[in-house]
Amino acid sequence: MKKRYTLEQKHWDSPAEHAMPEHTRVPASFSIGNVRIAPATVLAPMAGVTDTVFRRFIKNASLFSPTSSSFDVETTQTNQQSGCGLIMTEFTSADGLSRMRDSKRKRYLTYYDDEHPISAQLFGSNPETLADSARIVEDAGFDLVDLNLGCPAKRVVACNGGSGLLRDLPQIERIFRAVRAAVAIPFTVKFRMGWNDDHIVCVELARLAEDCGLNAVALHARTREDGYTGQARWEYIAACKDAVSIPVIGNGDIRTPEDAAAMVEATRCDAVMIGRAAPANPWVFRQIAQYTASKEAAGVGIYDVPTDHDRYRMIRTYFQMLVDEIALEEAAELTRAAALTEAGQLVARTRHRDAVGKMKQFASWFTHGIPGGSALRKAIFEAKSGNAVLDSVEAFFERQRAAGEELAYDRA
Repeated sequence: MKKRYTLEQKHWDSPAEHAMPEHTRVPASFSIGNVRIAPATVLAPMAGVTDTVFRRFIKNASLFSPTSSSFDVETTQTNQQSGCGLIMTEFTSADGLSRMRDSKRKRYLTYYDDEHPISAQLFGSNPETLADSARIVEDAGFDLVDLNLGCPAKRVVACNGGSGLLRDLPQIERIFRAVRAAVAIPFTVKFRMGWNDDHIVCVELARLAEDCGLNAVALHARTREDGYTGQARWEYIAACKDAVSIPVIGNGDIRTPEDAAAMVEATRCDAVMIGRAAPANPWVFRQIAQYTASKEAAGVGIYDVPTDHDRYRMIRTYFQMLVDEIALEEAAELTRAAALTEAGQLVARTRHRDAVGKMKQFASWFTHGIPGGSALRKAIFEAKSGNAVLDSVEAFFERQRAAGEELAYDRA
């Protein structure tokens, strides 16, 4: 069977169920170079997903505060503004970035002040080009720069980028040294275990990163051949942690707060990175923070489980943020293109189409687990505009609410 190397695999292959460890929790903080990250949770860079709208949405969904329970997270060391400690951009081509006009670069490197600390991820295979792009990232005000050695997509691997470079450690060393010499901000790398089971290089690569002056490593505990299938092999995260003194971030198969704590227990990693679970459960970072704070304060870890109304607000909020962001981009482009000119109108139509496309892309993530969610997905996919999508969301949840009230009345 032909494997797919995309994030479209939204479900896990027979995921392991973890109990919450009695004594181990996700750390309250860790540092990458001079950047303190608290709590020790990272939103993984995901192509086509982690744009500025989604990153800010996750930050917002991760806010947490005292609940009706007796503990007071205001007095604990884990009470940060957001349960997500570090966010990362979707990966950006170093070759493309180095050739772009400044105006186009801004679109790819757009972020807002409330996204700090934030890391920009680059991919490519040419040391000089990657070094130039890292300088662009630093000049743009990012807190960190990251190198992608994990993407398994054929179009990236074909250019010797992403996980394709895992077959060429000497070239990776040249890249490490060139980028490290080019920037002063912390420099990190995210990689997979290796090309396949016959070519596992993660421990050697972690040591190489430390020797070249990188400030942290993140391991997705699968090979390139694995794609997103099978079980992540956390023992390789533990092996990397044993091999280096710089921070090691663990990635792979974290769906719940229990999974996050179990990874820390099993690997002693300094932080956890969450990818596919974030679009499906945007509250996962808040849940981890709630559990840690309540455990510290009261000895009993608890966290909120989202209701249908929470899901409604989540879907509505993200879609509205997306529409608003696209409207801002449209306005800026129209101004530059002399409003209402043919070129300006084309830009506006393109931006609007992008917004609707993004809504449809996320529909299957956000409606996963909602009773009757297939009907909402169908309505969203049939919608022709952003407002039509929003109307579909409103109508669906209004029917859900009415059905619930009718059921309660019948029982009474």
